[in-house]
Amino acid sequence: MSAVGSPAKTLIIGSRGSQLALWQANHIASRLSGLGVRTQIEIIKTTGDHLQTASLVQAGGKGLFTKEIEEALLNGSIDLAVHSLKDLPTENPEGLTIAAIPEREDARDAMVGSTLEQLRRGARVGTSSGRRGAHLLNLRPDLAVEPIRGNVDTRLRKLKEGQFDAIMLAAAGLRRLGLEREIAHFFSPDEICPAPGQGALAVQTRTDDLAVEICSVLDDPMTAECVRCERTVLAALGGGCQLPVGVFAEADEESLYVRATVLSLDGQRAVRKAMIGPRANPESVGALVAGELLRAGAGSILSSES
Repeated sequence: MSAVGSPAKTLIIGSRGSQLALWQANHIASRLSGLGVRTQIEIIKTTGDHLQTASLVQAGGKGLFTKEIEEALLNGSIDLAVHSLKDLPTENPEGLTIAAIPEREDARDAMVGSTLEQLRRGARVGTSSGRRGAHLLNLRPDLAVEPIRGNVDTRLRKLKEGQFDAIMLAAAGLRRLGLEREIAHFFSPDEICPAPGQGALAVQTRTDDLAVEICSVLDDPMTAECVRCERTVLAALGGGCQLPVGVFAEADEESLYVRATVLSLDGQRAVRKAMIGPRANPESVGALVAGELLRAGAGSILSSES
């Protein structure tokens, strides 16, 4: 099958160079190949790749893994980019758009090295995410949550060297890399609410480019609606991908079921809300959820953590 309006030229896909980022880029390349579209992957180093010691919260979080790739899109040196959607700021730069959000992988957070119950008091748990750390301390305030950087392999090596008793990662990344066997514990969305867009990919293109039409074939409407709802909540709360905010939407044929949590980084304060709304209006549902969170005190938590 050929994509409508498939270009004669080869589409250049921009990607970070990590094993997981390349898996994601190759996955989209394979999907496009099935539509008769030729692709080539170009590796782009991002600011986040250079910050191997700073925590993402301290470094600013927003756009760390996307800025240079978006610049390459805007100057025309690549034709599309594949991002982990949870890393993508809630607003696209002028001239860029999300052309497709394919079907989502497992959105849950996972622990490697131990189950939550088996961890001793004071056990060292590594995570790069303020949201994961805040949730974990809310569940187990006796644990020592510490920053960990590096790609998935590097983090697993640090765990096996004994630098940590356990580490926390997105289940989706481990599953995509064939490392699901490493997972000792999956956290339900009620235990640890996933980051907005976690487990989903975003295919980003220029708004006026033929690649928009080509890549739109890869879009999964149900996933896209859930993610639009989640990102609306995040945008209303401030938009930073490293805020201690979890939002997770699930859809059936008519409705969205949304869970959202805002926590202080030490896990001591938490606001949780759940809502069911019409699937036809995901942004409206997201705005309602954000309003409920703010009325319950989420704004004071976030302002104290900024």
